[in-house]
Amino acid sequence: MMRVVISRAATVTALGDGLDSLWDGLMAGQTGIAPFDRFSSDNYISDYAACIENLAAPPGTSLLDPLLERVATQIGALPADCRFLVASTKGEVDLLTQVRREEQQLPDAVLFEALIEKIAKRFSLKTTGYNINAACASSTLAVARAAAMISAGVADAVLVYAADLVSEFVFSGFSALQALSDQPCRPFDSQRNGLTLGEAGVALLLTSEKYADQQNEKPLAVVAGWGVANDAHHVTAPARDGCGLILACQQALEKADIDPSAVAAINAHGTGTIYNDAMELTAFNKIFGDFLPPLHGVKGSLGHCLGAAGGVEIAVACRALQEQQIPGTIGCKNPEAAAQGQISESPQPISGDYLLCSNSGFGGINATVILQGVTS
Repeated sequence: MMRVVISRAATVTALGDGLDSLWDGLMAGQTGIAPFDRFSSDNYISDYAACIENLAAPPGTSLLDPLLERVATQIGALPADCRFLVASTKGEVDLLTQVRREEQQLPDAVLFEALIEKIAKRFSLKTTGYNINAACASSTLAVARAAAMISAGVADAVLVYAADLVSEFVFSGFSALQALSDQPCRPFDSQRNGLTLGEAGVALLLTSEKYADQQNEKPLAVVAGWGVANDAHHVTAPARDGCGLILACQQALEKADIDPSAVAAINAHGTGTIYNDAMELTAFNKIFGDFLPPLHGVKGSLGHCLGAAGGVEIAVACRALQEQQIPGTIGCKNPEAAAQGQISESPQPISGDYLLCSNSGFGGINATVILQGVTS
């Protein structure tokens, strides 16, 4: 089986463009969450979101277009034989809202097939691939799928591109579910009361270790293990016992061929909703027991970026392994009892070669990726 590495990462978030800007902002305790004016929030239970600065598009076009351009400019030229996966939950949903309000005919780009072709063309890829829509675990699952393709020898290089927007369609849905916090979200805080939406674009280039060496790519991290499971519990609520996340983590640990005690840190989903955070802590305490490592979440800084969340967090995890520290969890002033001593608003030092990233989504989906640090 081929060893799989992440060779490049490009990110655009509410903390700026590029992984350096993102990392520096997280380590400084910054947050991109603020009141927004993209659309009126008068009818909704929150007026907070983490929107990308200076993201604008001409009328009749989607904000995904300038977001794609900013990510593609960062990632650079790709291998000629690169395969391609997209991870987005709603695609050009902002354009859908525009045309339906004006009772216009739906443009082709609203459908994912046309959107994927447009994205592939911008990256100058010969193949269009397909979109993985696994709710808020979409890009984590896409990274797992890409790693499996490379590990099995099906591909030498795979680009994972993930993007989702703060749109009124999605905002209104989460508001109707009473899932939004009326203040910036507080992941894993004992007084948390809901999530804050965010947006992001991210591109991750995965290659075999051999291919990276041949192309003089300097790997950011090794994708050591991955796992995916569904708890089949509820349309929107996670299983309280964390059974799906536990299974996904166990699969990833087995794939990486490591014991739980080898994991130096956890980048958790950490939405700030009462039941998601409790489920994660239940699962992690079950898996790691006395070896529960330091954990953190970035959604207090970036908001919940939907399908792009996992991709951004995996990029951050690559840097965390390099720096041997994890950012603070902004908003977590009084950690839940099950996370006492393991989570902090301030950055924490870590020591070890492995970091576990997990994401969970509607429909009971859970996806886990374990990264291994690389030696220079």
